[in-house]
Amino acid sequence: MSRDIVADALNQIMNAKKARKTSLVVQKHSKLLRNILDIAKESGMLTYEVNGTQLKINISDVNAIKAVKPRYTVAVKDINKYVRRFLPSRNFGFVIISTNQGLVKHDEAEEKNLGGCVIAYMF
Repeated sequence: MSRDIVADALNQIMNAKKARKTSLVVQKHSKLLRNILDIAKESGMLTYEVNGTQLKINISDVNAIKAVKPRYTVAVKDINKYVRRFLPSRNFGFVIISTNQGLVKHDEAEEKNLGGCVIAYMF
């Protein structure tokens, strides 16, 4: 297990999805991971609940959810390049970008004219 809590948790979600499981328990979590899961929860891809030091995640409609390593710094004009790189189709899924106003989806970042770091993508 590596030291990247976000990448480990997102890999655990993908492994559970491939094993056709509907739920999993993540032992280590952080505020960044919970914010990423909040965005996925808003999109209806999964739900989660915090039980002390554990996260219980229920998978519903996830095709792929992955962390981006290294975390590329993105200007507003370059967001579209990373959307084309990571997503299979333009209107299918989203890229999560860490900005100075918190984590946002790529379309929100373009609307608000915000740049930042690419953290993860999901569809």
